[in-house]
Amino acid sequence: MIEAIELTKRYGTTITAVDHLSFTVRPGHVTGFLGPNGAGKSTTLRLLLGLNTPTSGAVTVDGRPFASHSRGLRHIGALLDAHDVHDGRTARAHLSMLAVSNGLPRRRVTEVLAEVGLSEAAGRRIGGFSLGMKQRLGIAAALLGDPPVLLFDEPLNGLDPEGVLWVRGLFRRLADEGRTVLVSSHLMREMEQTAEDLIVIGRGKLIAAEGLRDFAARATGGRVSLRTPDTGALPALLTAEGATVRPEPDGSYTVTGLHAERIGELAFAHGVRLHELSPRSASLEEAFMELTAESAEFTTAAGASR
Repeated sequence: MIEAIELTKRYGTTITAVDHLSFTVRPGHVTGFLGPNGAGKSTTLRLLLGLNTPTSGAVTVDGRPFASHSRGLRHIGALLDAHDVHDGRTARAHLSMLAVSNGLPRRRVTEVLAEVGLSEAAGRRIGGFSLGMKQRLGIAAALLGDPPVLLFDEPLNGLDPEGVLWVRGLFRRLADEGRTVLVSSHLMREMEQTAEDLIVIGRGKLIAAEGLRDFAARATGGRVSLRTPDTGALPALLTAEGATVRPEPDGSYTVTGLHAERIGELAFAHGVRLHELSPRSASLEEAFMELTAESAEFTTAAGASR
C-alpha cells in the first residue's frame, strides 16, 4: 500500500509543486494517477521513490519510506522514463546490472525478458530500440524484483495496439495478484479501460481520490436518452422541471439536468409512455476536463470556450 500524508514539496519560496497532498493507493486495484500538465504528478512519483525529499509531510510504502527499504526492486518496481537507460548496453546487460545490485537471481533477467516479449532482442544494444521496445524494457526492469508495489509513468507511449492490449492485461493480472499498481497517464480513454480507482491532482493539490465511476458521475455531463410516442407532452413536462431537452435526428431525445429516475417518475405520474430511458454518464475524459478546468496550467482558446 502507498500512503501520502500532507505531502508537500516547495522549490524556493515561490514554487509549490506538491501542496499538502494526502491519498492512499490500495493493493488489488489498478489506480490511475491523473492531472493536467504541471499538476505535480512527476514530482509526487519522485518523492515516493525517494528521488526528491519532501519539504514537509511524508509518503510511505507499506508503512515505511521507500529509501529505508534495502534492495529496493524487491519492494517497488517503477518505470518513470523509458529513455533513462545506457544506450550502449544490451537489454540483458542492463537488467543483469539491476539484478546484481539488488541481490536478485540472474534467472529473473531471462524470465522478465520473456514476459515482456524481448527474448529475441536480449543481445541487442538499447540504442537501436524503438520507443515501444524501450517501454517494454522499462516494464521488465519494474517486474525484475517481483515487487508488491509497481509505478508506471506514461507506460503506453510508443506501444502499438497489440502492446497496449498486453499492458492492459498485465496491469489487471498484477492487481489480481494483490499488488498495488499506480499508473500515471494522459490517455483518458485508456485509463477508462484500465483503472478502477483514480487519484486526480491539480496545481499540486488533491482534486479526487475515488472510484472511476464515482469520479465520472460528479461531472455535469451526465445525460439521459429517451424515446416516447408522446412527443409533445414529455419534452414540455421535462422543460418545466428545469431540464434541457434536445431532439436527435433518430427521433430520440437527449435530456440533461434530470436523473433518469426522476424522468421515469414524472412520466408515470402524468401517464406518458416511454419506449426507452437510458442514462448516459459522462466519459472519463469529459469529467476530467470539467473537474480539472481551474487547475490547468495552459488553456487554449478552444478549451476556454468549452
